[in-house]
Amino acid sequence: MSAKPDLKIVLCSPRGFCAGVVRAIDTVERALDKYGAPVYVRHEIVHNKYVVDGLKKKGAIFVEELAEIPANTTAPVVFSAHGVPKSVPADATSRNLFSLDATCPLVTKVHREAAIHFKRGREIFLIGHSHHPEVVGTVGQLPVGAVTLIETAEDAKTIAPKDPNNLAFVTQTTLSIDDTAEIVALLKQRFPNINGPHKEDICYATTNRQLAVKKVAPVVDALIVVGAPNSSNSQRLREVAEREGCGIAVLAQRATDIDWTRFGNIRSLGITAGASAPEVIVEEIMDAFAERYTLHVETVSAAEENEFFPLPRQVRPEAAAE
Repeated sequence: MSAKPDLKIVLCSPRGFCAGVVRAIDTVERALDKYGAPVYVRHEIVHNKYVVDGLKKKGAIFVEELAEIPANTTAPVVFSAHGVPKSVPADATSRNLFSLDATCPLVTKVHREAAIHFKRGREIFLIGHSHHPEVVGTVGQLPVGAVTLIETAEDAKTIAPKDPNNLAFVTQTTLSIDDTAEIVALLKQRFPNINGPHKEDICYATTNRQLAVKKVAPVVDALIVVGAPNSSNSQRLREVAEREGCGIAVLAQRATDIDWTRFGNIRSLGITAGASAPEVIVEEIMDAFAERYTLHVETVSAAEENEFFPLPRQVRPEAAAE
């Protein structure tokens, strides 16, 4: 039997679950433990099929709209980590639904920024991707027409506000750092008085994962991002790897997604995971490569993460003793 070829694996750190994703998943699991099944979840709690399927097996029922939930149910309804328009909790209240808000606190921060700008009478630009649930949720915090979406640098070059001296911008939390910086620079160049966030809206987890990929992508033959096609932060990681010169940069939800014809001649492989992808799939993919190669593993770190977000009050452990 011929010896397996050597393969250097470079693991990006940090990778995988962020504090907001951990909080959202824990909210559903605590609700199942405390109230029993079913627990309804509006939209995928996070954009990862493995996570969603695991919660389904435990008794979570995923719906896209509250109208799909039976009338008069006493089961909890969880709002996903991406946030929801104001109309959704209002609808839940009108139907007497018991709701739990698993919106990431960093998304809630953007909602509050937008509300403050609106209160101060400013025209608001939202840098983000249309139809993404986070963007839908942020736009839905304010009356129709209060927020204008900017998706590209071209949008930033051509947008024509009513009053160029009374503007503000916020951003989706899971964007490309570089793309967003370009758009912000264009806006500030055209509108020097525009108001922006005191601290960057792009979340720490998105930033740190992109910085790690920037370190690894130029020094490996290929890079795999563990994540779902509808995960914005995972797609941005793949784009960052391509931009940094990595010849093969692909997204994979599971090891079965790997097209082995593309990885036949590589000697080094970077692996990262989007903020909603569990570490167990990173291990699964490494096991798949270990069947074909002799692995030599190292880790490249861009930042340390120790963020923690408390759970919604109704499902905190101390709530049981109240």
